[in-house]
Amino acid sequence: MNPVATPAPPRPVVDTVDAHVDRLACALPALRAAGPTLARWGADLAERLLAGGRLLAAGNGGSAAEAQHLTAELVGRFDGERQALSAIALHADGSSVTAIGNDYGFGEVYARQVRAHARPGDVVLLFSSSGRSPNLLGAAAAAAEAGATSWAITGPGPNPLAGACDDAVCLPGDTATVQECHLAALHMLCRAVDATVRAQQ
Repeated sequence: MNPVATPAPPRPVVDTVDAHVDRLACALPALRAAGPTLARWGADLAERLLAGGRLLAAGNGGSAAEAQHLTAELVGRFDGERQALSAIALHADGSSVTAIGNDYGFGEVYARQVRAHARPGDVVLLFSSSGRSPNLLGAAAAAAEAGATSWAITGPGPNPLAGACDDAVCLPGDTATVQECHLAALHMLCRAVDATVRAQQ
């Protein structure tokens, strides 16, 4: 049988896909510029986790997926064998999220968990494409109350979340581009963590 020929997509569809890649290419210089900050965070985070600290990560929607992706890489493994590292994605506890949301409102779903789990020396890492989510701003405030260090990986800055945290990486672009850059940024962070852990073995 001869394969059925698939018609070429209309030019507007091709242009749309090409424009997506162009937007990502425009954001890559900012991602590279964030490299020293992510390397510093990774080295710092590794030291804290090896000393018994923990990472608490949070976000909304696609950013929640990024937070859980990061914690999976740390608890599991990213690039070769190493010890398990303590990291919790706060949205993943569905019973706590829904109970807190029901009793206190959605703006408290992360702040209350930070108050419960964060200790001095821990890191609270918040992902947001807008940098304006009230529940993440509440988590940053709760981190400060707990004596934990707060970092944000956000979309274009300046934005309220970046200002509320101890340090931030702000990346340009529309929501899709920002989320794609956030994935690369969390992998860069993981490489820095793993390199620091290996250096101490």
